[in-house]
Amino acid sequence: MIKQIIDENEKREITRHVLESLIDWFGIPEAREDYIEMSAGQLFFAEIEDSTPIGFLYLKETGKDTVELYVMGVLKEYHRHGVGRGLFEAAKTSALKRGYSFIQVKTVQMGKYEEYDRTNQFYISMGFKEFEVFPTLWDEWNSCQIYVMALR
Repeated sequence: MIKQIIDENEKREITRHVLESLIDWFGIPEAREDYIEMSAGQLFFAEIEDSTPIGFLYLKETGKDTVELYVMGVLKEYHRHGVGRGLFEAAKTSALKRGYSFIQVKTVQMGKYEEYDRTNQFYISMGFKEFEVFPTLWDEWNSCQIYVMALR
């Protein structure tokens, strides 16, 4: 069941639970801790199964008309079971109701790592369009691909 999470401590707990199981994507401890801490103040959705979080995402406002799908994680054993799609649809609906016009997401450019190629394919399948690549935004090994989607 997907639900919006309001409690800041619960957001942090869910984020930690999921991201610490996804070291292939979230292997840098400092970055992972930043995601965990930042989750508290964001619009947050989680998929809960038998009282255990199996996935989450949160949105961060980046402008008066735009939100960013800032971080999303789904336990690996639940990949390709519709969890990510359901979380995204809930977040997209909420963003529309809140009056946002665009949603963006940043990820590693296609062709760099197999794990991120699957991530890119997911975003494309959800309707995101390639916007721009920033080759050195993060570092020379991780070119940042930005995808965007109009919400209206």
